Amino acid sequence: MTGYLYQCELALLELAERGWSDPTVEVRMELLDDIEFLDADTHTPRELLQSKHREAAGPMSETGKDFWRSVASWIDALKALAEPSAAALPLLRLVSTQVAPEETFFLLLRNGPDRDVRGALARMERIASDADGPVTTAKDRALFMGLPPERRYELVNAMVIHDGAPVMSDLNPSLAKELGITPSDHAEAALDAIKGWWYRMSVELLERRDPQRMRASVGAQELACLRDEVLQRYMEKDLPITEALRNLTEAEIAGYGDQLVVSQMRWIDLPEDEIAMHLRSYHHARAQRSEWLRTFKITPERLEEYERELHYEWERTFRRYTRRLRGATPDTERQEVGQEVLDDTMDKVAGKPARHGSTTAAWIGHGTLHGLADQADTVHPDRALGWHPDYTDLCKQRGEQDQ
Repeated sequence: MTGYLYQCELALLELAERGWSDPTVEVRMELLDDIEFLDADTHTPRELLQSKHREAAGPMSETGKDFWRSVASWIDALKALAEPSAAALPLLRLVSTQVAPEETFFLLLRNGPDRDVRGALARMERIASDADGPVTTAKDRALFMGLPPERRYELVNAMVIHDGAPVMSDLNPSLAKELGITPSDHAEAALDAIKGWWYRMSVELLERRDPQRMRASVGAQELACLRDEVLQRYMEKDLPITEALRNLTEAEIAGYGDQLVVSQMRWIDLPEDEIAMHLRSYHHARAQRSEWLRTFKITPERLEEYERELHYEWERTFRRYTRRLRGATPDTERQEVGQEVLDDTMDKVAGKPARHGSTTAAWIGHGTLHGLADQADTVHPDRALGWHPDYTDLCKQRGEQDQ
């Protein structure tokens, strides 16, 4: 029973692993072989996989049933494929929880620099033709030796031995890794949900008597879609807020007095109590973003992308409010426009998530914008922002005064 369950979970593991490099790959079970991986365009097998699970791992046997029955199964499967040419022969892979001993042909059929097909073939032929070999594999060995010599070579050349595979009880960590499930309080629930879906898919792949439930195959793209839905449902979606939002002390507010972020707000004649309110968001958002980066809750690349998204909202608002201004527009009106730019931009970014699919506190976006305003005199123009319609000129004048 464990062997059958292992076959199902191994198919899931292999499909998840292959999906990262080839999202078009499809899998089916128990048609030509235990597990088959198909070409998405032609639906012909790229690989036939034999799954062998043994709780007591032990050594693989050159005369054992696991191997020679796999060989016989492959020979029969290739006949069903109308004897493909060597160029079209699918990969023939044996995955076993047992370990290949030294001085066996199994080692010569592993992938890697020590692979030796002709050496493995010569040893297999000696063992297969031994009249004193086990009766339990005599029929399978005779089937192999009944092939023409060139066909025996093609068959062995297509074989790959994957020994020492994890046993059933050790599969979960590998499954979680290949499915992109990171350690969290909900990781086990997410993995169980994906495995539950997969067992339903396995029944549909294996149940061929009921046309309503029968499936031809399951694709890596279908698995990826299900995985994304499950992870969004089970994994922690919101970035943790570790900063306690509080009013700043007078000393903390005074500490920002000479910074550009404050000048930007004074240029639009913002009242001091509102400046203090905005500085609170700026102060705590800066600390929270640093904490997220320090504890690997978000990547620097995603934070930069988040800032670009906020900058885009500011730019749309800024252009809409300033396009009606002319050179003769009084400064008081320009300040009022700046206040409208500030207020409207803050409203627009309040719901922007720092991480897609999550919810982010509004003050994170507000404070992040003020962080960009604080750098308007030093960053590239595509990253600079301000509230006053003439903030770029005001930044230059401020810089000249500081020199």
